[in-house]
Amino acid sequence: MSDPILDQILKLAAPRTEAAEVYFLSSQDTPIEFENNRLKALQTKALKGVALRVICNGRLGFASSTDLTRLEDLVDAAVQTAEIGSVAEFDFASELHSQNGTGDSGYVPPATQELVEVGDRLIQSVHDYNSEILVDVGFHVRSGQAKIATSKGVYAERASQTTSASISGNLVRGEDFLQAYSYDVGRDRTPDYERILAELLQKYRWAEQNASISSGSFPVLFMPRAAASSLGGLFETVLSGQVVAQKASPLTDKVGETLFDSRLTVFEDPTIGVSACAFDDEGTPTRRKAYIDQGTVKGFYWDRRWAARAETEPTGNGFRGGLSRPGPDMVNFCVAPGSTSTEDLIASMDEGLIVDQVLGAGQSNQLAGEFSVNLALGYKVEKGKIVGRVKNTMVAGNIFEAFQHLADLGSTPEWVGGGAYLPSMLFQQLGVAARQG
Repeated sequence: MSDPILDQILKLAAPRTEAAEVYFLSSQDTPIEFENNRLKALQTKALKGVALRVICNGRLGFASSTDLTRLEDLVDAAVQTAEIGSVAEFDFASELHSQNGTGDSGYVPPATQELVEVGDRLIQSVHDYNSEILVDVGFHVRSGQAKIATSKGVYAERASQTTSASISGNLVRGEDFLQAYSYDVGRDRTPDYERILAELLQKYRWAEQNASISSGSFPVLFMPRAAASSLGGLFETVLSGQVVAQKASPLTDKVGETLFDSRLTVFEDPTIGVSACAFDDEGTPTRRKAYIDQGTVKGFYWDRRWAARAETEPTGNGFRGGLSRPGPDMVNFCVAPGSTSTEDLIASMDEGLIVDQVLGAGQSNQLAGEFSVNLALGYKVEKGKIVGRVKNTMVAGNIFEAFQHLADLGSTPEWVGGGAYLPSMLFQQLGVAARQG
């Protein structure tokens, strides 16, 4: 099991370096986009290239290229950058042979014309509910292959094929603007079009009436998508080995301490989901691991560079954006579910707020675990019932305090994109700021 291009690069680098690592990436993306009820774009984007890291005279060099006909130039560039590169504090991966997800699943993605027809049908279904809604629909059919080889006996490759579908609606009534959306992505499967349509229409039904909430402290229920974007990112930051090694994480030196409610378990499982993989982009094997187990901090995620700085072992979390240098990242962010349905969580609220969609990732001091999010879509709950949509509302808190006052977790986790798997989360009290009028 080998690749002629990777073999040639390693052969060219061998007499000039102490060690080398070459990463190959090939990807193709076909987006199909409807905007404001009409088909807008149909095109295919492709990327193919290599990234090379070398250790030369004890220093790191790096270069990347999408021109696979000039491999000598690639090696020259990597060796030259090593002259001013940082000291190599770690070794490249060794002795791994893996073939993961070779693309032989038998799954055939939907044809372009089929997706165009699905888009037309989804738009018509929304208009059957309300013809005034401007509908955007998007599909992405993606395929990718990654290979990695090192001079220390690593050769590994993986392939994946994903199809995603998104639907959003814009409803304008005078100065009132309501945008709602839903999304699904599948690996070696077709997205669930009916589910995302039903979710979108449910959001509009819940938002048919307007409601108001006063500023103060209230029970707040985060739906999975809102929890992933506003709370998940905070956990990913404070659990990063890089942030821990820089002494910037509030969890540094807290391993073994119980800082959260005992019902909170945060883990990563590289065997499930769209991003599942047997090895990272450095050739280090991945594995399932709990970062917070029943409220107790258990550990962090590391790439090879930051693990060496902290004098610990890499955890298989060195990933790249395209052909860049690797850095610490999670395969997926998972939260273990509770035992109460989301419907029962809502029914338990006498007066409170549901956060369904947030504007961006919100303003926050991530290193302190603080969050402050503006609601793009939220609902008021009174006596266990959703009574309408709230506007001009913000929710703020701190993940350490919030998860010490956790009311309950939903019983059904959901995938949010391909990178998060978590349930709804009900907190006893969070700060709510609302502007009336």
